[in-house]
Amino acid sequence: MFSPEGPTLRELAVQALSSVERGYDLLAPKFDHTPFRTPDTILDAVASALGGLGPFDDGLDLCCGTGAGLEVLEQVCRGSVTGLDISAGMLEVAQKRAESAERTGGPRVTLVRGDARALPFAPTPAFDLVVSFGAFGHFLPGELAGLFAQVRNVLRPGGRFAFPVVAPARPGSRAYWALLGFDAVMRVRNAVWKPPFVMYYRAFRLADVRRELTRAGFDVETRALPEFGRRPDGSPRCRLVVATCTS
Repeated sequence: MFSPEGPTLRELAVQALSSVERGYDLLAPKFDHTPFRTPDTILDAVASALGGLGPFDDGLDLCCGTGAGLEVLEQVCRGSVTGLDISAGMLEVAQKRAESAERTGGPRVTLVRGDARALPFAPTPAFDLVVSFGAFGHFLPGELAGLFAQVRNVLRPGGRFAFPVVAPARPGSRAYWALLGFDAVMRVRNAVWKPPFVMYYRAFRLADVRRELTRAGFDVETRALPEFGRRPDGSPRCRLVVATCTS
């Protein structure tokens, strides 16, 4: 499915009936051959935008998966780069990617298995930049406050928390109905099958994100990523949220 190297329909079904952690352990070897991987166009645009805000010393990729976002940090960080994920399988693939990068130079990369809701880096703030790509659908809206507080705790004063947000699909469009249908199927699945697999594309709303980041002690701004243009109403198709730790 998706490509000859990607997962089969049966493999995706087994993953969907697993927990988030186990599901990604199973999917990890073929994850980079699915549409779920963050596209290089977004990674490149974020790296370009962050290049104008840095350089940074130490960076963290939150929920790093197979490590595609680590390459963004390697471009903008001059100290160390850390990737954190709950899936051992995804980290195994990321480790191979990191080892290849080390052979060609760049900052030191460390991979850590852990839960983003209980980051294992306290009590000393360890990072100047935290990024995340495509992971927030795995957190329920009620978990955002705690998640953002965890990020703030590991950032040094003036540190940045940055992540891209794609504009929501227009109501009535094909993408709108596809995402609405996916979220509905996941809610039914989680109501009748345990353990739950939390992945909701429409639950991460920019207005809610701004509010919770501000409550967590961040100054929040958004920057249009010009590579993706604008919608007919003039709004950006993709933004970079940049939250600055105020103390």
